[in-house]
Amino acid sequence: MSVSPSTATADAPATSLILPKHTVQQRFRTPKHNIPQTPFERTRILHAVRDYVTTQKPVPPVPVAELKQHADRLVQQLRLDPVYRDYVGVILNNEMWREPLAAVPFERRLLLLPKCMRVESKCPAPFDEFGLLCKQCGLCTIQDLTAEAERLGYAVLVAEGSAIVMSIIQTGKIDAIVGVSCLSVLEQAFPYMEAAAIPGVAIPLLQDDCIDTTVDLDWVWEYIHLSHHDQTRRLDLGALRDEVDFWFSPTSLELIMGNAEGETERIAREWLGRAGKRWRPFLTVAAFQALRDETNGPLPDDLRKVAVAVECFHKASLIHDDIEDNDALRYGEKTLHEEHGTAVALNVGDLLIGEGYRLLAGCRVGAEQKARMLQVAAEGQRQLCRGQGAELCWARQPKPLRPNEVLDIFRRKTAPAFEVALQIGALYAGIERHADVTAVISKYSEALGIAYQIRDDLDDLGLGGDTNDIAGLRPSLLLAVAHEKAQGPAKDLLAALWHRTWPAGTTQERIEALYEELGAKARAEVLLGAYKEEAIRSLNDLENHNVKGLLRRVLGKIFNDVEIKGWCKEHEQANRPEALRLLDLAAAS
Repeated sequence: MSVSPSTATADAPATSLILPKHTVQQRFRTPKHNIPQTPFERTRILHAVRDYVTTQKPVPPVPVAELKQHADRLVQQLRLDPVYRDYVGVILNNEMWREPLAAVPFERRLLLLPKCMRVESKCPAPFDEFGLLCKQCGLCTIQDLTAEAERLGYAVLVAEGSAIVMSIIQTGKIDAIVGVSCLSVLEQAFPYMEAAAIPGVAIPLLQDDCIDTTVDLDWVWEYIHLSHHDQTRRLDLGALRDEVDFWFSPTSLELIMGNAEGETERIAREWLGRAGKRWRPFLTVAAFQALRDETNGPLPDDLRKVAVAVECFHKASLIHDDIEDNDALRYGEKTLHEEHGTAVALNVGDLLIGEGYRLLAGCRVGAEQKARMLQVAAEGQRQLCRGQGAELCWARQPKPLRPNEVLDIFRRKTAPAFEVALQIGALYAGIERHADVTAVISKYSEALGIAYQIRDDLDDLGLGGDTNDIAGLRPSLLLAVAHEKAQGPAKDLLAALWHRTWPAGTTQERIEALYEELGAKARAEVLLGAYKEEAIRSLNDLENHNVKGLLRRVLGKIFNDVEIKGWCKEHEQANRPEALRLLDLAAAS
């Protein structure tokens, strides 16, 4: 079974990579003072609210006075600034309605968006009695939200005011509302929602000045797609990742792998347990969870072997990559070859590859199932080495690469490890019952791998980067874009870096300034968003709701700020005529 769509040769970068379509980038604006100021803080509050609702089990609709009491309690527990109470109250109300909303069919829901999310100075859309008539100009995210919601079957309204909401509710054609609004409007709407007693979630705008406002878009996409068909929707991905991370503690590794014999195994176990994001074993477990029969049951013991095997392959590749790239640091510490010497490090890397295959072979699954898992791992190893080989061969005869060529190296170097992780988890769950999943995982992994590597390029900027492609004189998307756009002395300077020569007097800060001036950073950010959306778009053909929903949320977990859209093939039949009739009824009433 092939695990990579790449048909390029082992030594030369391919140029057949087709870039995904352009995506709308939300503008950045500072949130209002009564809104938590960072995405991290807002996400932390969201998770705390979900835990609170799960344990306290408040039953909606909750009167405003009681809702404020719950909010005050949470503000105190989380030691938040009291100015955030109203915000916490809105999030609480949303989560109380989460499960009732999931039970309502998409075609019985209304998506209500504020027109202030548009780019007001450039928006060509006119207004009528129903609100904004989007022209799909590509300037803001209203078009994407509207198109996806209507594709699912929602009625969509881009307008303001609680009165029109009540008019639509009174038609009897709407059983749930997903809305976006500022806190002040939400407070006015609460009595209407309480009186109607229909599920309603409202994602707060981050500003309330009614011009060019922004919102946590990933939250909007999540609520839009919430469906009772996805049995993994209650799965706590944070807790799942923490559990996977615990498997790499010394005691857990000994239980999973057996006692370490000799110094080489001791070094390998220590390296395996070192810091790292552990996304690959997490993806393995996530794929298993999406395809297993009992999504809420305990994880089988052998799944730990499978997940650790996947991380063995990854950590072995890091050892070898660090030697080949002559990197001195990894995770802020000495690389293994710097600490123990090249010969020992090479041997430890080889041992970890063997350990990975040993763990897979030791799983209690059928012979055919095990053979397929081993085949996927072997093919992934080949593809990864081909991708690394393309970069190493370039280093022998360096020359400027175009952005597409760099992205193709990313595809071949990074995507295979993600695909191996997902395919092996799916195989362990019994993927033979879900024939459509294998091909989709391949497409999803390719887009995920490229996006992940682009983000690494962006994260390397500045002094806080873990490894720096500028100093390492390695292929970089930013360097490729900047070189393609530069002229004169700037182009000569960037060409020298492509030829692995550091011009005298040039600083890293100067190169990064050029990236900014030439729009390389902005272009990389656009491509990052495009590939994240490409990963979500690849799920369109999936009939399995659990895989579709979980992989969509996994992407959000990895990237935090992902814009999630475009995954429900089964609801693509246009319900637009029904939506228009619904709005006509609302206007008439």
